[in-house]
Amino acid sequence: MADSGVWTAEIGAAAARDHDLPPGLLDGYLDALVVVARTGHRLSRAQEDECRRLGAQAAEAGVTLPAMVDLYMTASGRLWPRLPDLVPGPQGTPMRAGALVAMGEAVWRAADTALAALATGHLQSQQQTVRREEAFRREFVDDLLSGRSAVGSLVERAQRLGLTLSAPHLVTITEVEGHVDAGTRGVAAVEEAVRARMGARGLLVAAKDGRLVCVLSAGPRGAADGRLLAEIAGSVVDGLTRGAAWRTAVGRPHAGPQGVVLSYREAQEALDVGGRLGLPGRVVEARDLLVYRVLLRDEEAIADLVETVLGPLAAARGGAGPLLETLETYFATGGNAADTARRLHLSVRAVTYRLDRVRQLTGRSAADPTQHLTLLVAVTGARLLAWPGDR
Repeated sequence: MADSGVWTAEIGAAAARDHDLPPGLLDGYLDALVVVARTGHRLSRAQEDECRRLGAQAAEAGVTLPAMVDLYMTASGRLWPRLPDLVPGPQGTPMRAGALVAMGEAVWRAADTALAALATGHLQSQQQTVRREEAFRREFVDDLLSGRSAVGSLVERAQRLGLTLSAPHLVTITEVEGHVDAGTRGVAAVEEAVRARMGARGLLVAAKDGRLVCVLSAGPRGAADGRLLAEIAGSVVDGLTRGAAWRTAVGRPHAGPQGVVLSYREAQEALDVGGRLGLPGRVVEARDLLVYRVLLRDEEAIADLVETVLGPLAAARGGAGPLLETLETYFATGGNAADTARRLHLSVRAVTYRLDRVRQLTGRSAADPTQHLTLLVAVTGARLLAWPGDR
C-alpha cells in the first residue's frame, strides 16, 4: 500500500500552489478523506471541528470563502484518481465497481460535510470580526464625542478609522422620526453616499443616542462642506424612511479632538434651538444661530426679560398666546401688517387691534424703532423658553 501521508502532502501542496494559498489551510483534510475511503465512516466530530477552525483561520487571514471552496474542491479532485492506489481491494486485487461507487459516495459525503463546517467557521469568524469592529467604533465614538478620553489614545484609534484628528473636522447630527441604531441601513448608506459625492477624506458615520452622527474632515470650503454633508445625509434618510420628519444640524469646523467635541455640541445646540424656534428648514447651521446661543447662556436673565416685558399680556382676554403669535408674525414679515394678516388668516384691522393691545398692556409699540429691539428679543426669548406654558 502506498504511503498515503506523502501522497496527500504532495496533492495538498499542488492544490495550494494552483490557488496561491498556504497548504496549511488544508491541514488534515486530505488524510481524513483517505480514512473515510478506507472505512466508509463519516467525518468525526473532531475532524469537523478542525474544518471549522481552518475556515475561521482563512477568514482571519483575509481568504474568501469561495477561494477556500475552490482550494478544497481542487485538492479533492486531485486526490480522487489516486484513491484506488491508496485504498486497494482485498489482498491487493483491483477494487470492484460496486465498492468503488460506495467509496465515492462516502468520500464526497465527507467532502460536503467538511465544506459545510469550513463555511460555518468562516462565517462565525467574520461575524465575530464585525462585532469587534462595531464595539470598537461604538467605544471610540462615545469617547470622542464625550471629550473625556485621553487625547493620545483618541488620535491613535482615530487613525484606524481613517481620521486625522489634528486637522479641522465638523460634525452633523441628523434627528429622524423613530430611532437610529448601529444596525440601521442608514449608517452604511450615508457613508457610501458621502464618499461618492465628496471623495476620499476622513469620515466617520455612526449612531449615537438614537441619532445619526457624521464626523467629516473639513476641506477649504468649510461651512459649504457642512451644508453639503447635511443635505446628503438628509436625502439618504428621507429615502430610507420614506419621507419621515427629519432635521440635520451642522456644527462649525474646529481642529483637534476637542474641536470635534465642540462641533458636536454646537450641532446639538442647533438641533435644540431649531426645535424650540420651530424653524422651517430641515438643515440648521450652528453659525446661523449664534445669537440664540448668546441668549440662552443667561437663561435667568432672558426669563426675567420675558416676564417683565411680556408678562402683562397674560391679562388680555384669551391669554398671551394670540398676542404673542401676532408679534412673532409681525416681526417675521418685517413689520408688514397686511402680510401678517394673510399669514394669520386675520383682517388687517384685527392685526392692528392686537398690536395696539400689546402697546396698551406692555407700554411698548412694535412699530416704534426705539422699542422694536426690546420686544423682538423678548418674543424670541419667549419662543426659546416655551413661554407661556399653555400657549
